[in-house]
Amino acid sequence: MKAFKYITLTTVALLLAVVSCNKEITYTEGLFPLQPANIDANAGTWKPVAVTSYTKYSASVPTPADTSTAAYKTELATIKNLQSALTKDQQNAIAYWSDGGVLRWNQIFRELVARYNLPPAPLSNGSYIFPDVNNPFADPQFPFANPPYAARAYSYVSAAVYDALKAAWYYKYQFNRPSPYLVDKNVKSLMPKINLPSYPSEEAVMSGAAQTILQAMFPAAADEILTKAGQQRSAALLSGRASVSDISAGLALGKAVAADYIARAGSDGMGTAVGTKPQWDALADSAKLHWSKLSTPVAANDVITWLSLDAPSRPPMLPFFGTKTTTGLGVKGWMMANADFVKERPGPPPIATQDQMKQQLAEVKYYSQNLTREREAIVLKWADGAGTITPPGHWNQIAEWYIRDANFSEVRAARAFALINMALHDAAVGCWETKYYYYNPRPTQLDASIKTGTGIPNFPSYTSGHSTFSAAAATVLSYLFPAHADYFNAQAQEASLSRLYGAIHYRVDIESGFDHGQRIGGYTVNFAMTDGAN
Repeated sequence: MKAFKYITLTTVALLLAVVSCNKEITYTEGLFPLQPANIDANAGTWKPVAVTSYTKYSASVPTPADTSTAAYKTELATIKNLQSALTKDQQNAIAYWSDGGVLRWNQIFRELVARYNLPPAPLSNGSYIFPDVNNPFADPQFPFANPPYAARAYSYVSAAVYDALKAAWYYKYQFNRPSPYLVDKNVKSLMPKINLPSYPSEEAVMSGAAQTILQAMFPAAADEILTKAGQQRSAALLSGRASVSDISAGLALGKAVAADYIARAGSDGMGTAVGTKPQWDALADSAKLHWSKLSTPVAANDVITWLSLDAPSRPPMLPFFGTKTTTGLGVKGWMMANADFVKERPGPPPIATQDQMKQQLAEVKYYSQNLTREREAIVLKWADGAGTITPPGHWNQIAEWYIRDANFSEVRAARAFALINMALHDAAVGCWETKYYYYNPRPTQLDASIKTGTGIPNFPSYTSGHSTFSAAAATVLSYLFPAHADYFNAQAQEASLSRLYGAIHYRVDIESGFDHGQRIGGYTVNFAMTDGAN
């Protein structure tokens, strides 16, 4: 018993220490206390995404002590003592995390993406240094959270939290231990009352999974992430929703699931997505070779390939994030196999010497010279450039409003974000595979007189990333919230057109990208239709 008391008090001290720490991640966008319309008691039977089974984590979730034992009563006494002297910071933390942990974590990592979405500056000699994961605080800081990197990060956090929560639901209904406030009427319920078993704690599961993945993706922000995770667990304890043992088991479970995701990330191809200069130099030649093998071959001398328009010239952004041909490199998808990405690749765009391409270029120039206030507003709304949450983050923000208003349980909210972000990740892989396969030049490369309404991305033009991301996200959101499908599709069309209005994409880029994104999103919808959650 003395040993148990020591462990309990030490754990409590660690939980409470983070509540009074200064926090740099302070996202508070409008949420309200979560009172789910359905607790989804059967979520422990839903299909896993990347784990083999929920039973494999049994060592992290041992059989808990009965609520009648002296050990558990000691945990209850600890909660009552803490609740008798809550500080203002502790009350604020409880209120903050009462609004839904899944929604809060999504806000937190959107803010991290925006902070780290900064391209490295050139050195005095015109060369560039890439961020180094092994030295994340160096200049430039790791990571450069560009759209593909961000899409991958969003997907790993969302999917890991989702699998971890399904595992939590599996064990919750295996042990059926009630929350402390239901066991002892003198324990106050300071979060919305939810009729859900407390062991293991869903707050601790979320915090363990999100913390582990985010610290790997954003190592320079590790201390802030640790603080946020600790605050969520503290809020669960202080609110009377979970005891120390509920939290300990939840944390162990969340970290165990996240470890499997970290292992996947270590071999998913991201480590070779940047490539080397000899590989970059070979990309243009590869593209010309692809053109020469079309049913109507195009001579190499007639193909104009993409060039960086940055000054000094910048290495291409993640050219091997999606490449599946010649080199064999490329990042692994979630719902699509390598062969699927090749199969779904859009057909070729017109080349620069063709009349059709000249028409495409003339249309871009028209919009460049006729940027009305209405079109400019659309360009700015969907710019999503450096220092922002990126196009994938923009769609996470849209999704947040609908997930919030649906009053989803934590596990169903996690499912929604996981589905959306897995589709966005696959859209990034598919789009980048297409971009570097055809290596098509930007409009401003073919006509320097074209003035853009937004920054020129440092990668090939065909197809549009905005269009591919937006169509994939809208397809999944339309499945999740069919009553709002018209709105999602209208927003996706607007996002696509914003790139034409901004004079950085041809119409063929956005139309082919949009169709591509819809097909990519369909793979995720097919998974969702058979995952057991309907």
